[in-house]
Amino acid sequence: MQHFFIFALSLLPWIPAFLCGGVTTVEEHAVLEGKSLTVPCHYEPQYASYVKYWCRGRMREFCTSLARTDDPGSADPAEAKVSIFDDPVQLVFTVTMQDLKEEDSGWYMCGVEIGGVWSADVVAYTNVKVIHGLSVVNSRLSGEEGSSVTVECLYSERYRESKKKWCRSGDWSSCLMTGSEGSYEDNSVAISDDRIGTLTITLKKLQMRDAGWYWCSVGQQQIAVHVQVTPPASTTAVSVMSPATPSQSVAYLPPPKPITKDSWNGHSHILESLLVCASLMLLVGLAVFAWKMWKLHKQDPRLRRMEGMKVRLSELSGDVGDLQNVVFLNKNSQSAHMC
Repeated sequence: MQHFFIFALSLLPWIPAFLCGGVTTVEEHAVLEGKSLTVPCHYEPQYASYVKYWCRGRMREFCTSLARTDDPGSADPAEAKVSIFDDPVQLVFTVTMQDLKEEDSGWYMCGVEIGGVWSADVVAYTNVKVIHGLSVVNSRLSGEEGSSVTVECLYSERYRESKKKWCRSGDWSSCLMTGSEGSYEDNSVAISDDRIGTLTITLKKLQMRDAGWYWCSVGQQQIAVHVQVTPPASTTAVSVMSPATPSQSVAYLPPPKPITKDSWNGHSHILESLLVCASLMLLVGLAVFAWKMWKLHKQDPRLRRMEGMKVRLSELSGDVGDLQNVVFLNKNSQSAHMC
């Protein structure tokens, strides 16, 4: 029990570093092969002047260092594959990884270096997944009639030489394909492929019939995009203003902000950390209490017998008067005799 108590006390300095806040970041990132990724790591104000670092792995002792804020080699982010930048005003440091490959997938750690034997670094973990395929920057677009909208389809490195298409959903005969120069253009559509990883489609002079679902296709990969076309703003303004009269005045009150999942998560992780810290403190208190009870239980049984006899003698002394009480202690037999 005594060893357990010492072990529990030795863990106290490590509790704030791992459970009571310090550094936070997104738990998982998915990025296309050949693209870059920027990870923000937020920290508490007391760590503004500390060294920040980015390494690969899930244990600090075996984490391969990739970038540090005190490393002069990471001063030029344009040339480095991994760069780090600290903004103590915003209390966040960002890490950028460029030209990611599939083998770059894995667990990474962003941390604040504390130093010292009894103080652990404050860290946060994130899982990076580098995938090959197709994605779109915005899968739902909206534009006024007569205006234009732009779709950006991102593809991984292995699809650079594949055929690129833009099709109306459900009508494969409407597909428009890029030429040998990686581009296509007519009166209503302009398609451009930068041959690096981005296929850009611009729908020009939108009409109401252009609304609907489309496909962005690269090789055998397809992704859906929805385009919504709205009437011009002038028409909408006239229809809204027509019911009003000069004698009427309407006060506009903005709708209350809904409680979103992101806003709730922003507070829930703080509550969870406080709950875990309080639970651990309670366990340490129980361990101290159990240790003291154990020491009390291990006291010499002869002393406990003598205490009991003294209580009984005190009761008898009130009836007998000046009776003197003598207690003989036999050390060999561990017994006591009363006269």
